Amino acid sequence: MTTLPQIRHVEPQRFQPKPPELERESYDGIVHYIEHGYPSPRVRWHCHDEYELHLIVSTSGKLFVGDYIGEFSPGHLVLTGPRLPHNWISGSVPDEGVLLRDMILQFAHEPLEQAARLIPELRELLPLLERSIYGIEFLDIGAEAEQDFLRIRASGGAERFGHFVNFMCRLARNNKYRLLSSATMRSYDDEGTLAKVNAVLSYITDNYRDPISAEAVADQLGMSLSKFSRFFRKTTGNSFTDFVTRLRVNKACQLLMNTDHYVTNVCYDVGFQNVANFNRRFLQIKGVTPKEFRRQAGGRFGTAASAEADA
Repeated sequence: MTTLPQIRHVEPQRFQPKPPELERESYDGIVHYIEHGYPSPRVRWHCHDEYELHLIVSTSGKLFVGDYIGEFSPGHLVLTGPRLPHNWISGSVPDEGVLLRDMILQFAHEPLEQAARLIPELRELLPLLERSIYGIEFLDIGAEAEQDFLRIRASGGAERFGHFVNFMCRLARNNKYRLLSSATMRSYDDEGTLAKVNAVLSYITDNYRDPISAEAVADQLGMSLSKFSRFFRKTTGNSFTDFVTRLRVNKACQLLMNTDHYVTNVCYDVGFQNVANFNRRFLQIKGVTPKEFRRQAGGRFGTAASAEADA
């Protein structure tokens, strides 16, 4: 495993990867509809100032939202908040690609916030928008949501806005959802901060299997430990230690779902140093033990039966 001194002197190009691209678009109206196939130039690690409601209509693959890594398939519906980095990467795709994979709605915060001050009925959307800073996956709603996207695509003006509000109100009342990212990445002060924090997050993601410390990363940024700790909590909503732990647990979830590796092996593969601590932190974050998570994942995701896990 990589030792602390090696982490402290990691090559600059490894520590400073390209940050998520900040996507900017201008359009008329509050609600902007986009669709694209796969592959597409839009499929990249990026973020933008708008909220995004994203529906997958074909292909399966890996989803990345903030520090979350998961699976997607047709019917997958996610709402991401402003500046929350995200990407969907499809797995097996025909050589000719697919014509339509993504149906997307983008909309800005300020018009809705101003409207909610004047129109009390719109205020029920505000808690939903607040939750979206983590990314929200809505469960078992894909087929219904596709019809909403089609209605919005086919309409314009006040009619489009009416369809949009109706759709969003139903999502606000929907209690079948889960929050995705443990990092709330909406608090960037400027583009320099955006690039800096995402360089740190990319570094952690690249090195989570190894012993890494806040001191080492602070040193790379030329910050004191206390200044770095404040910076990291402000920009991600987590302490450095909690973020690394949550990332390791998310990585463990992927191995538990997609492999038959022993739980003991998964523990060390994702950077935990002992099984007892791994089991304790996993239970703390996911609410179930690694063995129970694998059992539940087998039912929800159709994963193969696992090998008997180590104690």
